[in-house]
Amino acid sequence: MEFVTLNNGVKMPKLGLGVMQMTDPVEAENAIVAALEMGYPMIDTAAAYGNEDIVGRAIKRANVKREDIFVTSKLWVSDMSYEGAKRGLESSLDKLQLDYIDLYVLHQPIGDIYGAWRYLTEAYKEGKIRAIGVDNFTQAKLVEFIKFNEVKPAVNLIQANPYHQRHEDQAAMVARDVQMVAWQPFSAGDGNLFEQPLLKEIAVAHNKTVAQVILRWLLQRDVVTIPKSINPERMAQNLAVFDFELTAEDMEAIKSIDQGGGFALPDNADNFERILNMWEQMFG
Repeated sequence: MEFVTLNNGVKMPKLGLGVMQMTDPVEAENAIVAALEMGYPMIDTAAAYGNEDIVGRAIKRANVKREDIFVTSKLWVSDMSYEGAKRGLESSLDKLQLDYIDLYVLHQPIGDIYGAWRYLTEAYKEGKIRAIGVDNFTQAKLVEFIKFNEVKPAVNLIQANPYHQRHEDQAAMVARDVQMVAWQPFSAGDGNLFEQPLLKEIAVAHNKTVAQVILRWLLQRDVVTIPKSINPERMAQNLAVFDFELTAEDMEAIKSIDQGGGFALPDNADNFERILNMWEQMFG
């Protein structure tokens, strides 16, 4: 396994298991136990995913030591305030059955993010959280947040994959010592990414799958990533990306399929309201 060192000295694995939409109590728990026992060092969950309790049970079941697992969870917008963050963190700790969380993140830049961050800073100093971070912050919002807070975010999670490579966003984070974490590394299957000709050609050259090439591409950019899978064979394949390297030519060629963009909250009032309404229906 490869690691990055966050701006507070905490070591974070560069690859973990994302568990969004893994909500079947039996299937999800068994998959997470299998992942931990096959060597996944990190599990990325969130209050909004509705499965922190499943993750907690899996950690208890798995034949692994707590100190060998990096657990990430996230505060949802309904708790985005000082008191809400206190309530949300205690709920996450209780459901996960943990004394501390390795990384706790503001899930969206919505609501009283400054009040929430103030409480998370206190919890961080008390040892309830080893690192605190943000999710889906634009470059401008990240700079603003760093300027007006005592503790700098350790990470910023953003959508990143070969179609949305986010090189400029990463450069802005590197310049400010904030670690980029890529969610949706496989583009959730959009754009037929696994059939992309260039990626297939590179995969054949390395005797690997397209998914493995994508993960290796992110790792070589020093981007942490959290692919989701519930299939044991695919989970094992996603973990088997530390025995090869893409060439400099491979890395440069992949830049050619970048379509720009990537998820960001819209400025348009109607579109923004539509997203909020959708999230309220999905996550409360």
